[in-house]
Amino acid sequence: MLYAIIEACGRQYKISEGDVVFMEKLGVDEGQTVVFDKVLMIGGEASEIGNPYVEGATVSAKVLCNDKAKKIIVFKFKAKKTYRKKQGHRQPFSKVQIEKIEK
Repeated sequence: MLYAIIEACGRQYKISEGDVVFMEKLGVDEGQTVVFDKVLMIGGEASEIGNPYVEGATVSAKVLCNDKAKKIIVFKFKAKKTYRKKQGHRQPFSKVQIEKIEK
């Protein structure tokens, strides 16, 4: 089974063809294809390890949707000081389906 380790959005992901991955928001519209060229390793029957990246290796993926995660509440307070601060945050993400790993 062929798999790859890519670097995208400041993180590393282990992926194989057909996987659905949640990444930081990519800035690409839904339905478009995005190509990742920072491939750190390709594994399977014969592994290739990059220095730092594998030359000529690319991973193409299709953006399924851009959305926001569930809301988290950030609540700060200081005891005995009447300081309370409530803040919510929803992290944007892109849902991506891996289509092809090329050497």
